[in-house]
Amino acid sequence: MAKRKSKQTVKWGSATAAIHAGEPKHGRGGPVAPEIVRSSTFTFSSTAEMKRWAEGKSSAYIYTRYGNPTLAIAEQKIAALEGAEAAVVAASGMAAISCALLATLNAGDEVISTAQLYGGTYRLMRDIFPRFGIRVRHVGPDLAGVEEMVTPQTRVLYVETPTNPALRLVDLRRAVELAREFKLVSIMDNTFASPLLQKPLELGFDIVVHSATKYLAGHSDLIGGAAAGSREWIERVHEYVIYLGGCMDPEGAYLLIRGMKTLGLRMARQCENAMAIARFLERHRKVARVNYPGLASHPDHRLARRQMSGFGGMLSFDMKGGIAAARRFSDRVRLFSLAASLGGVESLVILPMYTSHYKMSSAELEQAGVTPGTVRVSVGIEDPADLIEDLKQALA
Repeated sequence: MAKRKSKQTVKWGSATAAIHAGEPKHGRGGPVAPEIVRSSTFTFSSTAEMKRWAEGKSSAYIYTRYGNPTLAIAEQKIAALEGAEAAVVAASGMAAISCALLATLNAGDEVISTAQLYGGTYRLMRDIFPRFGIRVRHVGPDLAGVEEMVTPQTRVLYVETPTNPALRLVDLRRAVELAREFKLVSIMDNTFASPLLQKPLELGFDIVVHSATKYLAGHSDLIGGAAAGSREWIERVHEYVIYLGGCMDPEGAYLLIRGMKTLGLRMARQCENAMAIARFLERHRKVARVNYPGLASHPDHRLARRQMSGFGGMLSFDMKGGIAAARRFSDRVRLFSLAASLGGVESLVILPMYTSHYKMSSAELEQAGVTPGTVRVSVGIEDPADLIEDLKQALA
């Protein structure tokens, strides 16, 4: 079964690509929705084709861990959204992140990474990589001191922006300049912004990674990841997805495809709601600080205006009264759900020090921008007045 290609001949806008990219157009009576190809294995037409596949001369599907028509649609859609030559989907965001990093690193190599990261990524770098002889050095979101950190063993510059959960921004153009100056592979986690608000590949990044669980899928009903970039880099990442077994299931790929079709609508509403909530929280007497790039008070507000087309649906805030106040607030929300993850249509709150940033020392939490009173908010698409009313009663 040859891989099917969409008939896209022009460059579409993001909302159009999210709906149509990667999907074959049929004649009369054909299905509008993509098919879920549940088969684990696929037939060869002959042993000659089998031989061509083994020699790398055939793109036939043979086994879903290697590829599947439903996965291919999701991959082509993500590639179109990111402006990439290719993309690969994986079983989780961490599968995509770990495979992207391992595809660029060997024992003895070094990574320079921003310190403010999703906790799972930070723990991968802190706890797992050293066991394989890979060293990680951390910098602040301003990338100050990168030049002094580079050694002959440095191979990768890894950044996340906006950061989780402090919502600090990394200057993407500056990151690309540094990577090119020192011949480093540049990798960026674009989960918080999504391809709707930020396109790192267009600025020169080599690889972009996502937790597709979040904004891309958007409905809190699947676990998935993705990486996008040049065809050469994605072929390398795909090898690691295959050999480490981190492939996505076709059912999950279908849900991801369906979720991406409304990405533009969801993100527009989430940005609008987040701004309203950030402004409300900034004025509240029980809130010490609000972290949202759309606020003029945010230290990276001007940078956000330059490199993002919207400010996103994520924010965090620090409660006066520390962890006790944060727990009281979180236990009192009614419309918001007290749950991990983010990017779905429903609004969520969590305490990072108990979830995404657990098992971190006080120094590591401070470096990550997390205080005992930090509350992270994933803003959904509900009516903003209802969300604000719930915040009011929880803060009362």
